[in-house]
Amino acid sequence: MAEIKDPENTFIMETTKGKVVIEAFPNVAPKHVDRIRELTREGAYDGVVFHRVISDFMAQGGDVEHGKKGGNAGRAGTGSSDKPDLPAEFSSVRHVRGTCSMARSQNPNSANSQFFICFTDAPWLDKQYTVWGQVIEGMEAVDAFERGEPVRNPDHIITMKVAADV
Repeated sequence: MAEIKDPENTFIMETTKGKVVIEAFPNVAPKHVDRIRELTREGAYDGVVFHRVISDFMAQGGDVEHGKKGGNAGRAGTGSSDKPDLPAEFSSVRHVRGTCSMARSQNPNSANSQFFICFTDAPWLDKQYTVWGQVIEGMEAVDAFERGEPVRNPDHIITMKVAADV
């Protein structure tokens, strides 16, 4: 397993394709990392699908309202949590392979629970989306996610935990 430097800011995501370990950047996006941690501890991400997976771009999931496995797949990607949207925390951290960034609407201050993981560098997203972490182990699991927009048989998060709680 990858070296975990800060267990309170590291997330362990068990997916249908394997384990993914994400190191969060609380110094870059404190409000977003706090939100991911809060939803993780509530179990909100457990059972949530990756509803939008685009080859050579990214895998998007985290719709804790409509994205649960076995739910209404047609609505996945349209929901959020019951918490208020977050103000943007754009930074100079680049979108590269393994970057974890918040999904949002056209309003830059609309990120809530959905996030995406980049398959490859995506410089056009730099300073436009809030980067909150980096995959440090398990990109091969993300690479194996079923593709689609929407995905016909989506992979999902089985459980997501804060490393400090494991």
